[in-house]
Amino acid sequence: MHKNTLYALGLALTAGTTFAIARQTAPKANPDSQYRLGPDSMPQEGVPKGEIKGPFVLEKCKSYPGTQHTYWVYVPAQYDPSKPTALMVYQDGQAFKNETGDLRAQNVMDNLIYRREIPVMLAVFINPGRTPEQPEPSPRDWGDRTTNRGTEYNSLDDKYAKVITDELLPALEKDYNLSKNPEQRGIGGSSSGAIAAFTVAWERPDAFRKVLSNVGSFTNIRGGHQYPDIISKSAKKPLRVYLCDGRNDNRGMRGGVYDEKWDWFLQNVRMQKALTQKGYDLNYTWGMNNHGQKYGGAVFPDMMRWLWRDGPVSADPNDLVERDFRQPVKR
Repeated sequence: MHKNTLYALGLALTAGTTFAIARQTAPKANPDSQYRLGPDSMPQEGVPKGEIKGPFVLEKCKSYPGTQHTYWVYVPAQYDPSKPTALMVYQDGQAFKNETGDLRAQNVMDNLIYRREIPVMLAVFINPGRTPEQPEPSPRDWGDRTTNRGTEYNSLDDKYAKVITDELLPALEKDYNLSKNPEQRGIGGSSSGAIAAFTVAWERPDAFRKVLSNVGSFTNIRGGHQYPDIISKSAKKPLRVYLCDGRNDNRGMRGGVYDEKWDWFLQNVRMQKALTQKGYDLNYTWGMNNHGQKYGGAVFPDMMRWLWRDGPVSADPNDLVERDFRQPVKR
């Protein structure tokens, strides 16, 4: 064969080999790339804005001596102090109230309350505990290595539930007319904040019965992978739960070895199956997302609608108040 022909063949083989290698090593599309915030998550013209008050501090924590918890209170424009009002508590409050973040809970609540898609409700954005010397969690650092977040949020005991029910609620009741009905109280979070929210409701269904879980860390950080078995073996509790996770959440590779106890998506699916088999009031949605809040932010308004779908409603065609958007309370 002519050497020029051999040379050309060599180039073709080289090019083919290069193409094959490139095809094998080309990065996949970003699993979060398809998720966007919709209009429910943005300020809308004509919608009354609630007020975020704070920061406030729960000092001298009894469950975790030496720590304090920073929190903010969302007060909707329609809040009427004369009426017992629903409550939603968000763990990792800094992330849920972040005006440029993935969730923007205050915008969602403004819009849905105004349109009567959820009841009028107060909300609390509470950060994990920290000592006075430790930094406040932020969008850049949620505090796993600098605060008490890992212990409080991931432990399967009632200590963090006591922070919420025995310390936060009494502090709120000094200034706000909270509903005493546990059906009118919800709690939510992302990642470790989500398992913390579930644990609060699991331990204290007398206080909270609605749970919002985004990419919940039901993994073996502190035994969270045991929850599906615990649920299956325990008497059913009066909880309503919405699970949100993605197929590209942390998938359990640790040091090159797969461990299902550390597979976030698998453990969320196990939670879904255990809750379903036990007959819980459950909804769930699985996206393509990584561990984070991109998908959770996109579906957050629908999660809130579903969790709070049983708010009081009038079907009277002559009820012109019910047929109008909720207006601010005159002060």
